[in-house]
Parts: sequence; structure tokens; C-alpha cells
Amino acid sequence: MPIKNTWTRISIAALMFSVFSSAVCAQPKDATRATIEANQRLSQSLAWQDDQDRVFAQRGFVGKFDGVVVRDSSGELAWNLEPFADQALDAPAPETVNPSLWRQATLNSLHGLFKVTDRVYQVRGYDLSNLSVIEGDSGYIVVDPLVSAEAAAAAMQLVYELLPRKPVVAVIYSHSHADHFGGVKGVVDQQDVLAGKVRIVASQGFMHFAASENVLAGNVMPRRASYMFGAVLPKGSRGLVDSGLGKAVSSGSITLIEPTDIIRGDQQKLVIDGVVFEFINTPFAEAPAEMMFYLPQMKAFYAAEEANATLHNLYTLRGAQVRDASLWSRYLRESAERLSPDTEVLFGGHHWPRWGYEVITDYLVKQADLYKYIHDQTLRLANHGYTMIEIAEMMELPASLSRAWFNRGYYGSVNHNVKAVYQKYLGWFDGNPANIHPLPPEPRASKYVAYMGGAAAVLEKVRQAFDDGDYRWVVEVVNHVIFADPDNDAARQLQADALEQLGYQAESAQWRNFYLSGASELRNGVFRGGAPRTIRTDVVNALSLDMIFDFLGVKLNGPKAAGKNMTLDFNFTDSGDRYRITIANGVLNYKINTQSTGADVSVSLTRRALMALAVLAHDASNLVENGMITVDGNVAAITEFQSLLDSFEFWFDIVTP
Repeated sequence: MPIKNTWTRISIAALMFSVFSSAVCAQPKDATRATIEANQRLSQSLAWQDDQDRVFAQRGFVGKFDGVVVRDSSGELAWNLEPFADQALDAPAPETVNPSLWRQATLNSLHGLFKVTDRVYQVRGYDLSNLSVIEGDSGYIVVDPLVSAEAAAAAMQLVYELLPRKPVVAVIYSHSHADHFGGVKGVVDQQDVLAGKVRIVASQGFMHFAASENVLAGNVMPRRASYMFGAVLPKGSRGLVDSGLGKAVSSGSITLIEPTDIIRGDQQKLVIDGVVFEFINTPFAEAPAEMMFYLPQMKAFYAAEEANATLHNLYTLRGAQVRDASLWSRYLRESAERLSPDTEVLFGGHHWPRWGYEVITDYLVKQADLYKYIHDQTLRLANHGYTMIEIAEMMELPASLSRAWFNRGYYGSVNHNVKAVYQKYLGWFDGNPANIHPLPPEPRASKYVAYMGGAAAVLEKVRQAFDDGDYRWVVEVVNHVIFADPDNDAARQLQADALEQLGYQAESAQWRNFYLSGASELRNGVFRGGAPRTIRTDVVNALSLDMIFDFLGVKLNGPKAAGKNMTLDFNFTDSGDRYRITIANGVLNYKINTQSTGADVSVSLTRRALMALAVLAHDASNLVENGMITVDGNVAAITEFQSLLDSFEFWFDIVTP
């Protein structure tokens, strides 16, 4: 059944549900000789003698539970590491996995409780992110409580199994992405926060960005994220092996508790349960609201998600606003320059810590230069007149940067980050007038296929390219055949085979998951039989009324609304706010606290009732009957308003028209 309640699908983490084992699916194929040879060539270029990450990833191990299987209250899987049990550190890379990505996957498969330094610990392998625990004078300070409450509770269970049982006295959200706050209610009780027993610390702007991310594009981003995180791929060497930043994303309940302490300005010192924190705000780089901190008593630096064991995204393939590479680089270089020489360890929201001042500063500087090189060289080549696509193919990092394992493209990639920099400064247009107004995909595909002699002729020619291992060309050409004739099974199968081989060769987990998800949908069709898990009400309740009405403007079907002139007043009985909504010229506009006479209808309701009425499309008459809303004026105007709002189908086609 198509998904109608798109409003609650706000976080990409909500998509990581279990593979649909009941579906009958075509089986993935073997790696071709061309793929095996491509992976072997890459392997020969890698710095295998550098085993620093391997050593650091195992250092400080305290203990673990043998099996890490976490279920939610209904018994559904929220987290399961068992399908990745074959990813031992010494396991050779399968032919169907890029050897560099396999190395990262084996390191991300290490799980358990690890000691970072005195009074600082991390739980790794319980989610995409890490949960860190700092011992205060009377209790624990938890940093970044994972994606879901179930995963966070399981991580704390491990902490209490191996460390003294103490209360959690504070939680720190390093930034506004769900994998760093969503599990908070698995760690603390909201009533204890309200009673002043637990502090919640976050940076300025956190609540706005945590609540608003993915709202206006709240259907298309999660759909694309189902590709990015391999949501419907089988877990294993021919499917999902890793996510680059971590193993995968848990699928339990995403929760949120409003902060009690806000870090403002560039730097701020705060003492929490006897522990001194020196916070450094780093907004609008990896996240719009983010902060790092230094612990002078422990000589430890928390890099949040600004520094990782991978090249991160300047543009994320699920779709998002481009990030500022120059600003990101500056934050990292300033951190390296600011650190005291007696700093002993760096740890963060993903991957493993790094020990030793020289090691830490070298790491921060090389990551800083990684982002700045991509930024500066993209613009240098753009100023020479090269286009986005050309620059992405031309860009090659200096060996001093590319041979560092922590700069490899397991999550982001040099190729799509170059395109992000170009987009940020120059947009989508490359300057060639032939590209100002191209034909849409389907008519363009039909014309291409006709010019090339028809689908049969195209497929006959392009099979040789497949046999030659020229999979990028196969994908480009056969895509035209599919968009001209989506029911052409021979084209679908050949396209799937080519995408699959590209996935097997991809070093970026994102690229791999996109390629393999596309191949799966071509072979098996778009999955239609289930819905991604939805988040609980915490994040939705954090949205301002302005955000909700902005979203209703996106839901308004402009062509249907053209010629309509409507005025609706909304009086919120729970907050006292009054909004006037006008629809004219196919556009929804609103003003707050400016109502006067002349509305078509006036509605008194709560915020919850607005969600039911305008977002979930519950019948207005029923809402009146059960007392959720009170109407003064023409009830039919409410019904007409509802009829102008679209509902979004989640499982829309991506690799077919």
C-alpha cells in the first residue's frame, strides 16, 4: 500500500528497516573478470603497510556481548550485527567488494566498549555512530546517544555490565543530525530532565535544525536515502557491507529532548558534574549546528563529526544543501593549531580514536587540506573554463593526501564532492547553451534510441561494451533504452548487470549502495509492500508552526489551486497563536497574529489537530464531530483546502520512468 503519512518521515535514519525477506528476489551475480581486475589494480595502489587504523581501532577494548541483536517494543529488529559476522579483520576481500571498502567495513565491524583514556569510554558497533561516556564526579555524561532509543539503551546496558552503575547526569548533542541525538530517551528519562536532574547540552540553533532537516523535501530525501543506505539490499558481500561512516543505521525510535544548556558564541567553557568542557562551535560545515570540545582534565579532544576516518560529504547523495568545504577546512586547521601539545587523544562521533599529539595534528591538518584541496582546485579548474563533469574526472589528490586511509572516499567521494563545490559557486548550468533547456529524459531517450537504430540494435552493440568491462558506458546508453521502453526486460537486465559491477568496484559505500539498489529495482521492481519505520512525535513536536505551514505550502498542488482565492484563520487553543492562511495565484501564504474579518472559515484547534487535518488528511467533518476542531464559517472551505494538498507516494520510481 502506498505510504500516505509522509510528514513523520523526517529523518533518513527512519529508513533503515529490515530487508524484506518474504519477497522473491533475483539473486545478485558474480563479479566479472573486469571487476576482479579493477579491484586488484586498486589494491596494488593502496598503503597496506600503514596499519595505524587497525591498531587504533582495537586499542582500549574492554569487552562486548557475544551477539548484538536489539529489538524494539514490538519485537521488530532495531539493530543486528550478525549478518556482518564474516567481516573479520583478517578476512580477505570478496571479489564482489572493493578491497579498500572491505578494509573499512572490517574496522567498522569491531564492536563493544572501548576505553579512550581515563574516565572516557566509547561504545562502538551499536549504530552508525558512537556513544561516548565520560565519568563525572557523581555520574556519567553521555555524548551523542546514537540514532534510536533502542540502540542507545542496549549500548548503555553494555556500559553498566562492564563499568560501575552510575546515573546519567548529562547528555551532550554534538550536532543536529539524528544519529547524534535520536537515542536520547534510551539513555535518560525526560521527567528527570524536566526535574533538573539531567542536563542536555547543545549548540546554538540545534533545535531548529534538528527539527527542520528534511521537512520541505521530506519525501524525496528519505526515498533516495533508501538507496544511499542500502535499505532493501541483502546484508553481505553482494549487498550491504557497510555505510562508510559506520556499519549501518539502527531502525528503532528516534527521540528528542530539548536542551537545557545552549553553547553560544565561538567558544564557551562549561563545567558539568566536575568535568571541564571547552566547547568550540563549528556551524555550517558538516552540520548547520555543530560543536567540538576539549577536556583539559583528560587531555582529550572530541572532534564531533568534523573529522572522521573517511572523506565526508560536501554533498550527500540522498539530496541536501551543499556544505562549505572552505569553512570545514578552516575549522579543522584551527583545531590543530589550537590544541595544547599535551593533548593525548582525539575521539569523535564515528570510527575510532587517535592517540598522540603529533598523530592528532597530522590527522587534522591532512583532513583540513583534503577539503581545501578539493575546494581550491575545483575553482581553479572552473576558472580555466572546465565544467563540473570535466573537473570531477580530472581531479586527483596529491599522494600525501590520498594515501592516508582516513582520507579515502568511503562515505563521500572526490568525484561527487568536486561537483558539490562547483554547484555551490556556479550552480547546475555549465555555460554551454546546449544544456540550458535539454529535453526531458523520456522524449530524449526515445529520440536517442530511434537515431541509434532501435532498442534491439542498441543492446546488440552495447553488449560488447559490457564484455569489455566498460560499465559506465553501458549504463549511460542502456538508460536511454529503459526510459524509452521501461518494459524492455533485456535492457533492464543488462542495466542491472552493469550497475551491479559498478557497485562491486565502488570504494564509496554510498556509491555501492546506490548502484546495487538500482540493480535490485530493475530486476525485482520497486518495493511496494511495506513502509519505512516512522519516528515518534518528539521531532515533529519540535517543529515550529511556521515550519508546518511552510510544508503545507509545498504540499499545495499549484495547478489545482490556480484560480482559487481562499482565506482561512487558524486559532491555536494550546499556544494562543493565530495564523491567517491565504491561497491565491496557486500559492499558500501565511501571517501570524494579523487576523481580521473576512475569512472564508475560522478554525479553532490544537497543533495536534492541525497535523491531523492538514498533514494526515483526516476528514474535516469527523474532526468537527469528535471535537478536535471547532469551525466558525463554511466547513466546506476546510474540505476544499484539504483537497488542494497532495499526498506523496514514497516508493516512486528512480531507475525507470
